[in-house]
Amino acid sequence: MSGYAPHMTDATRARATQPTREQLMARWREARIRRDAAPLGSKAYEHAAQEIARIEVEIARIERAMDPPLV
Repeated sequence: MSGYAPHMTDATRARATQPTREQLMARWREARIRRDAAPLGSKAYEHAAQEIARIEVEIARIERAMDPPLV
């Protein structure tokens, strides 16, 4: 466990590395801009669309875990 503070548990390290909802929303906006700028059906369009889907799943996971849930 070198490189970690001794008081950190696996759970706190995991929380520290997970992006916040606000960070995910910023990544989502950036991916939407890339998708909208790419030609329809291109590899860049497909890649951005897949990234948007992954980000949306993570945002939903965070929102369901909120108290009270946003969804």
